[in-house]
Amino acid sequence: MRRIKKDDMVKIIAGKDNGKQGKVLSFDPATNKVVVEGCNMVTKHQKPSQVNPQGGILHKEAPIDASNVMLVVDGQATRVGFEVKDGKKVRVAKKTGKVVE
Repeated sequence: MRRIKKDDMVKIIAGKDNGKQGKVLSFDPATNKVVVEGCNMVTKHQKPSQVNPQGGILHKEAPIDASNVMLVVDGQATRVGFEVKDGKKVRVAKKTGKVVE
């Protein structure tokens, strides 16, 4: 089970966007990277193509290592633990002890 999932609210704790918060758009378990909405923006130069005949300069989110983000629960960044409740493994916020989701 993963500590961070798609659509979670996270806070960036390291790097150029330190302190920013955003929603997780995607998570890649193979590389342990997350894409956070509005964070780690990069400039990409796009050649003209069938889909984008104009081409041009695009701004998009780049992946960040999952170790550089923390889950936000009730407005507080917190670490994540796991517990078995009713025979099911669930994520638990370490700061509040609250079940996530």
